[in-house]
This record gives sequence, C-alpha cells and structure tokens, in this order.
Amino acid sequence: MLDDFFARAMIAGIGIAIAAAPLGCFVVWRRMAYFGDTMAHSALLGIALSLVFGANPMLGVFVVAALVSAALLLLARRASLSTDALLGILSHSTLAAGLVMVALMTSIRVDLLGLLFGDILAVSRLDIALVYGGGAVVLAAIAALWRALLADTVSTELAQAEGLQPERTRFAFMLLMALVIAIAMKIVGILLITSLLIIPAATARRFASSPEQMVVIAACAGIAAVVGGLFGSLRWDTPSGPSIVVAALAIFLASLLVPRLHRTA
Repeated sequence: MLDDFFARAMIAGIGIAIAAAPLGCFVVWRRMAYFGDTMAHSALLGIALSLVFGANPMLGVFVVAALVSAALLLLARRASLSTDALLGILSHSTLAAGLVMVALMTSIRVDLLGLLFGDILAVSRLDIALVYGGGAVVLAAIAALWRALLADTVSTELAQAEGLQPERTRFAFMLLMALVIAIAMKIVGILLITSLLIIPAATARRFASSPEQMVVIAACAGIAAVVGGLFGSLRWDTPSGPSIVVAALAIFLASLLVPRLHRTA
C-alpha cells in the first residue's frame, strides 16, 4: 500500500506529463528548446517577486514568464540581435536577478534547492487541483489553437496566407508554456522543467506517424517516466525530481535501440 504523499506525487506527476506532452511536441517541432529554458529560468525571478509582494508564487511565475515572452517578441522586432542571442540574454539575466533577489531576502527562508530541482513528494491536494485545473486549460487551449499552431510550425507565410495570425498564436503558445512551467515548478523544479517537456516528445518522435499520435505517445512516455522515476527514487533514496528526468532519459535511450518507424515534422 502506497503512502498518501507518494500517491499524491504520482497523481500530480501524471497530470504534468499529460499537460506537458502537446507543448513539448511543439517545442521539438519548432526547435524551441532554448526558449523553454529561458521561460523556466525566469521562474526564479517570478518566485522572488511574489515573495517581495506577498503574492502566490505560481501567479508570480506565470506573470514573469508571460512578460519575458512579450519582451522576446518585442525585442525580436526591434533589436538587431538574433533570437538565440536574445534568449541567452533573457535566460541568464532573469535567473541571475532571481538568485540575487532570493539571496537578499535574509528575513525569508527560501528552499533554493527545492525551487531548482522540485519537491514532488511535498505536493498537497490543492497542488493536485491546480495541476489538473491548469492542465485542463492548457489542453483545451491547445485543441482550439491546434490548426493555427501546426500551420505556423510548417510555415509562417502559409499561416499568414490562411489568415491565422501566427504572431498572436505564437504568443498564446508562450503563455501556455508559462502556465505549464508555473504548475510544474513544484514537481520537477525550475532547472528540470524543460527536460520533462522535451525528452518524452523526442522519444515519441521516433514512433509517431502523425502529430496527434506523437502527442499521445509523448504523454505515455512522460507518464512512464514519472512512475519509473518515483519508484526509483523510493527504491534508491534519490531526489524525486531528478529521478523522473533520469527515467525519461532512460526511456529515450531505450527507444534508440528500436528501429525508427516514422518521422513526424
């Protein structure tokens, strides 16, 4: 019989894996892994600001990540720098600013390791409700934006020709990424969120024959990583968040031993 805290961790992790799957697929298709890192790194600044203003940390993370997304779109229009250079500036500056702000808060006790690497075993019933509520919003929005996101992924010019407003679609996608990062932060931590987005999707890409199939396989791979990582953490007394990522990596490496069946996008 599993302890309550372990069962809650399992339920929360599975919810994150399902919500992250479609976003992870688009991150892989669009080659946006560095953008995912930038969004995740900005989460620490969001937490620091939420502590300063006494706001909910999840709300702080979402707001800062959304502002970083908007800043990236504006700078990409006006600056002469490439997108990856802008991402590098935003990623490291927001992470550094967050670390400095946390260090200056001597009157507030902050579990920095928990923020960076997650503490899935400490999730509460409220956290589970937030995970599944936020996950439902993400999945519903992805379903509504599916055609526009796919068209923009294939060709921005094609999306514009079809009147799908790719820039608005791109910003909506960034907001959904911000929401997933906010709700996943406690599960795997700021530094490991991108791994849970990318690795299951990269695993699924080898076997999927359609975008929809890739999303389903990515969700299954993510769930397997959560279950395997948590039981591995229980068996060998290792950190739960990193164990989930290691399990996802193991599944990906095992998939390389199987001949490629299809290639999607």
